[in-house]
Amino acid sequence: MSQVVTIETVLEAFIEDQRSRVSARTISIYEDVISFLRYSLNRYAYESLDAADAKRFVEAFEAGDAEAFCHLFGPEHILGHVREFLRYFMVQKVMGSQELLRSSGTVTKKLAAWLYEQGYASESERDLAMDQGARAARDLPRADHLANLLYKQCAEVPDFDPDTLDKEDIAEDYLTIERIEPGALYFSGGIGPLAVPERASELAKVGWDIYVSLVRIADTWWLDEVGNVYSM
Repeated sequence: MSQVVTIETVLEAFIEDQRSRVSARTISIYEDVISFLRYSLNRYAYESLDAADAKRFVEAFEAGDAEAFCHLFGPEHILGHVREFLRYFMVQKVMGSQELLRSSGTVTKKLAAWLYEQGYASESERDLAMDQGARAARDLPRADHLANLLYKQCAEVPDFDPDTLDKEDIAEDYLTIERIEPGALYFSGGIGPLAVPERASELAKVGWDIYVSLVRIADTWWLDEVGNVYSM
């Protein structure tokens, strides 16, 4: 009987193939990224399953198999999860170094090309995942740097009583950067300008989403809280 090709076996094969191609330090990074990808698939990729496969997954997971997704399903499910993995999981759950964030995109590109070479992905699937990986390698470290700069800026907000502010003077939500000027950011909903360090405005890109809490005091917007910056 031939061995069933699962996500688990394919990811293991990818690592083994790369082991002979890259340095010991690099393969360690590959292993870390693939471990995070495996975890993300096992925890979140089930949402893309049809009803029958979702039933199989739930039964296996509830029976105690915490890695049921990668044990049950084939490699055709991997690349469709790449954006979720890079945009949310690596940013929200891992919160790793900028080097790790950059590597997550680079390893994703390598994996997408390898899956195509092995016949596990179509050319269009490969191209999309490689583009997502390239953008992640470029933008995730940049977005993380921006988030750190904005976090430091929160200390500058003056003391205020929220009960004295009008509803339109408080913005707490995921907001999209709509315009950037040197030292200033403008957000969706007509919010802005928010004065920021020039380095922050250099790092930011139109279209990025940020979870922020902003308050307007005497016609000036201040950053009260900031969460993650989403660049994809």
